[in-house]
Amino acid sequence: MAKTVKSDEALLREYHTYLRLERGYSSHTIEGYEMDLDKLRAYCAEHSLDIVHLEFEQLQDFVFETFKEVKTPATQARVLAGIHAWYRFLLYKDYIEQDPSELIEGPKKERHLPTVLSLDEINRMMAAIDLSSNEGHRNRAMMELLYGSGLRVSELVELKLSQIYLNEHYMLIHGKGNKQRLVPLSPVAEEWFGYWMQERSTWPLKPEAQDMAFVNRYGRPMTRAMVFTIVRRLCTEAGITKTVSPHTLRHSFATHLLQNGADLRVIQQLLGHEDLATTEIYTHLNVQDLRKAVLQYHPANKH
Repeated sequence: MAKTVKSDEALLREYHTYLRLERGYSSHTIEGYEMDLDKLRAYCAEHSLDIVHLEFEQLQDFVFETFKEVKTPATQARVLAGIHAWYRFLLYKDYIEQDPSELIEGPKKERHLPTVLSLDEINRMMAAIDLSSNEGHRNRAMMELLYGSGLRVSELVELKLSQIYLNEHYMLIHGKGNKQRLVPLSPVAEEWFGYWMQERSTWPLKPEAQDMAFVNRYGRPMTRAMVFTIVRRLCTEAGITKTVSPHTLRHSFATHLLQNGADLRVIQQLLGHEDLATTEIYTHLNVQDLRKAVLQYHPANKH
């Protein structure tokens, strides 16, 4: 038998706690899910519907109306993910006995091959870092961890000194869903991180940043937005015209490993992918490289 539903405000607070603690989602994911729920709440208010005990047909109507405005498959899929999360929460907490979103299917997201930088482009980015500036060694250490260890930008900005074991040459990374994985530190990354540690010791740090691996010029933890800004500025200075983000360095890390003979399952573990199918996109990139090699070097293609 379903439990009595709390007040709207109390239920939303419980949902937020569920996403953060029980599901282990990042603040970025939680914000997206709560924005999607706001769309459903507004729709239910407009049509005098009970958002907790919504029926399948009513939810289907909401999806149909929403998708008139939200055109791209990726955004539609994200909205549906937020709705599924809400009703899974209600089911898990025994507020409902059946999930009305269970049979709602969204569009299949197109899988686009990610942008990848060549080794020459990576080297140009690194060379563009002004090591004489106050943030130079910090920026170089961050770029080395993004490219040399394949960290997500969220993992980089949340990385703590207590998670880095320089003597053992690895980091303990808390990834998506709060899943932990061990990630090796390359000698190059260790070298630049050491330079940054010497510089960091001279910076005034706020209490909340004492254990953070990377901080901004004001002694506060780095933000995702700041890392995006740094990466894009370095690309501009290096003359790279591709659309690049911190995630591009992660893609480049995985692609370069595969091109040089690393096993796909090793790459899966390093990236923290739960499903090998997610990692397999890099095999498609590699196939493209193979085709280019055939076209460029096979004598039958010489004119």
